[in-house]
Amino acid sequence: MTDRGESALRLSPERLEVGPSSYTWDGTSLVIDINEISTPHCQRITGQVRLHPDAITSIEVPLKADGSHIWRPFAPSARIEVDLNRPGWKWQGHGYFDANFGTAALEADFSYWTWARMPVKGGAVAFYDAKRRDGSDLSVALKFDDSGSVSEVEPPPKARLARSLWLVRRETRADAGFTPRQVKHMLDAPFYTRSAVRTKIFGQETVGVHEALDLNRFASPLLKPMLAVKVPRRAGWKS
Repeated sequence: MTDRGESALRLSPERLEVGPSSYTWDGTSLVIDINEISTPHCQRITGQVRLHPDAITSIEVPLKADGSHIWRPFAPSARIEVDLNRPGWKWQGHGYFDANFGTAALEADFSYWTWARMPVKGGAVAFYDAKRRDGSDLSVALKFDDSGSVSEVEPPPKARLARSLWLVRRETRADAGFTPRQVKHMLDAPFYTRSAVRTKIFGQETVGVHEALDLNRFASPLLKPMLAVKVPRRAGWKS
C-alpha cells in the first residue's frame, strides 16, 4: 500500500477507502479491492481479496496496561479468496483477519516481539510475546473456536527458530521436544520477518503464520529511511 495524505481517506461504517483501494464489509464478508503500484519495479497490482470469517470475535487485547497499544483479532479463522493480476495469484484457502491499533510509536514502547497464529482442530490458537521498554514481558496465549468464543490457554514453552535472511532473531511456541521450522518465506526486512512455520501445539502438528519484529533495529536512523523505498508516499489524492 502507499502512504497517502488525508485527502485520500474516505470512511463510512461499512467502507474504508485509501486512494484507489478500499475495504468494504458487505454484511457477511470483507471485500478488499486493490489498485496499487508495487515496489521496487513500479508494476500495477490490481484485483480483489474476499475474506469470509467463520465468526467475529469481540475481544480486544491490550499490549500495555495503559491501553496505548491494542491487538484486535477480528476473525482468527476464515476462508479467503484471492484474485490478483499476477500469474498464480488466484487461489482459495484458509485465512484470518486482525489489526493493531496504538497511540504511541511501537519502538517507543517495545524492543522486540513475536506473534503467531496457528490453526488447530476446531479453531485456532494465537501467541503474542513481547519485551516492553520498561523491562516487563508480555505473554498472551488465546484459543479461538469456530463459533468465535475465546479462552486463555497455558502456552507451550518457547522454542528457537533459525534466524531470518536478515538475521532477525526468531522464536515461537512449541510442545516440549519439538523443533519448529520455517516452511515458507513470506517477507524479510532488516527488522521484520513473516513466514509460515510448522510447529506442534497441544499434540497437534500445524502450519501457521509467524512474525518477529526487532524494534531496536527499526529505531535505527540507518534503517528507517528504507521504509520510504519500500512504502512510497503521496501527499495528495484526487478521485
